[in-house]
Amino acid sequence: MGFLIRIAFWFSLVLLALPFDMGGTADGQPSVGAIQTFLAAREAVGDMSGICERKPDVCEVGKSALHTVGVRAREAARLAFEALDDQFGTPDAAITTGSVAPADDVKVN
Repeated sequence: MGFLIRIAFWFSLVLLALPFDMGGTADGQPSVGAIQTFLAAREAVGDMSGICERKPDVCEVGKSALHTVGVRAREAARLAFEALDDQFGTPDAAITTGSVAPADDVKVN
């Protein structure tokens, strides 16, 4: 969805940059140039970056949503890895993260 919004934005900038000598639109509104559009978009992005100062609850919800998406993506990747490992992996291949030693490698003094 974000990709489509970006495409629409850049396409609109291209349309604004094309030289048309209309002097205004059909409904009497003045035409806007590419530089004016760029400056307005820059101000809009600057305004959006200050939203955390104005409404901290919006940023907290966004942070929680990004965390949830990350957890779900990690779980989906784990399930995909396990499915591929079952399909293509060798039965004696062990995967360790290095954080915890496997049980048979533990040495007791």
